[in-house]
Amino acid sequence: MSWHLGRMAALDFESSDKDHATARIVTCALILISGGLPTDTRTWLLAPGIPMEPEAIAVHGITDEYAAEHGQPANQGVMEIVTALSEVVAAGVPIVGHNIGRYDLNLLCAESRRHLGGPLTETIPDAGDRMRVIDTMVLDKQAAPYRRRVSETQGPYQMRTTAETYGLAWDEAAAHGAEYDALMSARAAWRMGQIAHLRHQDRPEWVRRLRTQRFSSLAVGLDELHTRQAAWAREDAIRFQAYLRDPAKAGDKHDPAAVIDPHWPLIPHQQDGDL
Repeated sequence: MSWHLGRMAALDFESSDKDHATARIVTCALILISGGLPTDTRTWLLAPGIPMEPEAIAVHGITDEYAAEHGQPANQGVMEIVTALSEVVAAGVPIVGHNIGRYDLNLLCAESRRHLGGPLTETIPDAGDRMRVIDTMVLDKQAAPYRRRVSETQGPYQMRTTAETYGLAWDEAAAHGAEYDALMSARAAWRMGQIAHLRHQDRPEWVRRLRTQRFSSLAVGLDELHTRQAAWAREDAIRFQAYLRDPAKAGDKHDPAAVIDPHWPLIPHQQDGDL
């Protein structure tokens, strides 16, 4: 069975800031979907224990006071999330999310280290070997490269752009909630998988007009798709680092010392070795 037709575990977090190494989980959604089985949704609200960045509050709308009053203790919530994800990995269900290999899984890895005493490769048995990830940002960049920004505030591969590219209606009022974003990532993954498994002549016209025809590279088994995403993410990181270091190309974003970690889906911690 093609990977997009199987069971998926859509995962998304809203957090206290945008740096996965320092951020704390505020909300989490884990949605088991597709595969011919009923949808199963679990959500968490945590008290992060630190003040949130104002920019983060503006995105998800949860204040420090609300999280402190209504959220469960962070250590308890992280334990429950890691346990739930461990069950997903043990069942061989892929974890789906948008930019999940650069942010969400690494946020959870840092929280696991912080509250449970070790990274996900230790707190989820055999995670390094058995975890399979479908990252819709990685897939979208591979399948439909060279997309331009929609506007000054909407980037070419952010969740809304990806969703709308694949024909999904976007509700901005509901967006940036973990449950909504997780569900949209699973739907986008399904759309990409569906296109990849069509004959070229049967694909949407906008796909047939792309400068490069890469959708067929997604039409592989789940294990191979995971391996390919790691390679695509590494290549993208190398290109972005070179861009940032080039003053002629980067302009005001130029950073001669820029370092973009090429690892995916788990970025090594300096004491963990290679994950």
